[in-house]
Amino acid sequence: MTPGAQRALEAAARLFYERGIHAVGVDLIAAEAGVTKKTLYDRFGSKEQIVVEYLADRDERWRAFLAQRLDAARPTSAGRLKAVFDASRAWSARHSSKGCSMVNAHAEISDPSHPAYPIITGQKEWMLALFTDLARDVTPDGADGLGRTLMLLHEGALVAHGLNVFADPIGHAGEQALVLLAAAEAR
Repeated sequence: MTPGAQRALEAAARLFYERGIHAVGVDLIAAEAGVTKKTLYDRFGSKEQIVVEYLADRDERWRAFLAQRLDAARPTSAGRLKAVFDASRAWSARHSSKGCSMVNAHAEISDPSHPAYPIITGQKEWMLALFTDLARDVTPDGADGLGRTLMLLHEGALVAHGLNVFADPIGHAGEQALVLLAAAEAR
């Protein structure tokens, strides 16, 4: 990627996250990045493709960040589950003051035919699979239900974080997730 295209993608990412995808046009992205509209269209082809690349990059960085945290976690289900919530808390403090970028994007892109839609839903499907795998370690027969519940706690916490409803919703949800995991393990 050329330096100008990289600047454009970084500007678009910041603007899309702060203001919303539909509120940001290519003129603003070009101005913020210090490139011409022609450069944007030559590199990306359309605003839609900029959105796709923004979300794909954000997803890739989140997955890598979480994988690092999981690799460093205690090798128990509880240790790995705690690592997911701790990673979400750290990521949100640094990158996501307005909540999950995928949830926010879905509020604007709900058409399954949009090329960014599979990125949004793909991340959430990946997270559900992660929570289900963690649950399977303690309750093979109840893994699907517990995995869904853990994901709901996680996603709700991300939304509450973005809304700033109360202090540390991700930490609170993480504590409750560990309680649920322990209860499932005790059965």
